[in-house]
Amino acid sequence: QVQLVESGGGLVQAGDSLRLSCAGSGRFFSSYTMGWIRQAPGKEREFVAAISWSGGSTSYAESVKGRFTISRDNAKNTVYLQMISLKPEDTAVYYCVGDGKVVGGQYEFPYWGQGTQVTVSS
Repeated sequence: QVQLVESGGGLVQAGDSLRLSCAGSGRFFSSYTMGWIRQAPGKEREFVAAISWSGGSTSYAESVKGRFTISRDNAKNTVYLQMISLKPEDTAVYYCVGDGKVVGGQYEFPYWGQGTQVTVSS
């Protein structure tokens, strides 16, 4: 079992930067593929980024490539999402997710945090 707690969300202006953190618990955290998923009001959940257990492999949604960077520190059981050049369309609740596996060409994650709100004003 893994517990995930996000932090770092908030209200920023377009063009600003923000870093989200996700603190995880559980003995297998460092072996899991971790990721971030977001959900904007009235929209479907959207995959944002994922990182392999070692940090050696990452993947991103096209909408955030070049602006968002996912990283992890297994010694601290923490995953980060560095976001730059934020846009109003990045406004969403961001969820930290864990133990990702690719099923049918898409990631599925059984473990979810409670989410943190990111609001980008224009």
